Amino acid sequence: MTFSNQMKLRSKNIGLEVIKVIEFLPQKPTAWVLSKQVLRSSTSIGANYRAAYRAKSKADFINKLKIVEEEADETIYWLEVLQESGLINPLNLKSLMIETSEILSIVVRSIKTAREH
Repeated sequence: MTFSNQMKLRSKNIGLEVIKVIEFLPQKPTAWVLSKQVLRSSTSIGANYRAAYRAKSKADFINKLKIVEEEADETIYWLEVLQESGLINPLNLKSLMIETSEILSIVVRSIKTAREH
């Protein structure tokens, strides 16, 4: 499997894992609001990563990767809020937060590399 295909799969899996996580949230208004936020940002990671590979130009590719960067960072933020609010056991988020942070780091490096070439 190519690197880009691995990244497409990993970035989509973040959204899929978030779907599983939010199923464990309590049925409270605050949990509903937070779940919508994290679901939107996490599924956007994979969607925009795929879009980057359909970019029309180098600048378009970089811009789409910047969106992935922003959505990954936002997802980490919402996962932190869920964790710190006590709405979910932090252990249930640990691997998801690590994976999202790794994707964020890879995308930041990819943006830097694309700008240099």
